[in-house]
Amino acid sequence: MNEKIIQQNGLTDGFRHMIAHIAVTLIAIGIAFSLPELARYILYQWWPKVEGDTELLLITEIGFATVLVLLLNIAKAAWGNGDQVAAARLASLVSARSGNSWISQRRQGRLMKKLLPTRDVFAITLTGFSTFVGPTLFREALEGAYEIRVMLMHPFGEAIERRVDTLHEAVTLGSFRDEISATMEQLAAFQKTGKKVTLKFYDQNPFWKVIVLGGYLWVQYCHSGFEVKEEPEYVFALQHRNPRLGFFVPFYMHFLEFWNQSCHPQYDFETGELVYRDQMGNEKRRVPLASPLSAEDSEPWRERALAGQ
Repeated sequence: MNEKIIQQNGLTDGFRHMIAHIAVTLIAIGIAFSLPELARYILYQWWPKVEGDTELLLITEIGFATVLVLLLNIAKAAWGNGDQVAAARLASLVSARSGNSWISQRRQGRLMKKLLPTRDVFAITLTGFSTFVGPTLFREALEGAYEIRVMLMHPFGEAIERRVDTLHEAVTLGSFRDEISATMEQLAAFQKTGKKVTLKFYDQNPFWKVIVLGGYLWVQYCHSGFEVKEEPEYVFALQHRNPRLGFFVPFYMHFLEFWNQSCHPQYDFETGELVYRDQMGNEKRRVPLASPLSAEDSEPWRERALAGQ
């Protein structure tokens, strides 16, 4: 299916390039045919009028200078923006926004319309509420996906308490847990519709929020003391012809490495238990999610990872 999506993307890009070339060619032809007529008008009609009228000559000079300055400024801006466009293209950055203004929402909406139906959705987030439950732009993609992999903060771990302590008073440990619970209910509902849903929990200070939808990837930095929704959001696209370019692959590999660490337990939707596995994927033990963590389970995540659990 991924090959089919790549082919569709290639056909779409080729069609757009063809339309752009046709439009540029028609504009060039129009300008070329209009130049002789414009030159005749200026030489034989406009200039004889201006030559004998001082005021009209002054107006013409001012107008010409204004147009010339405007064109030079446009050329300078285009030259400077060209470097920025080239850098964004090299980084595979297709969208960036800070805040939640109506303009940024419209841009995000246009971007989501470009997405082809995707089979997989991967996410590392904090509570997952804004991605899976609240008014989210990802709703259509989630409903059409077959496999969903999600990593949330452990609602009864130590890291979530440290995270809440750095935020303003309106954010409480209870509200964090309520959002995680709502996300878990939504994921359970997705599973009941036949989707393959896998949920894991991590107990450490969050670093990146990463969401992968097919060939697009959303990234936000989880700055201490600020809610993630207040952080700038960057969208990177996979360059199918040269995946080595851009930041899509590095962040995607970050997700896979984080996902495959055996210290992160998997949630069993049927029993409500956390399933701990070894590095080979064999089940070691089960712990009820809502019960207090044992001393072994509350060890720092890095120590558990080094111990090979």
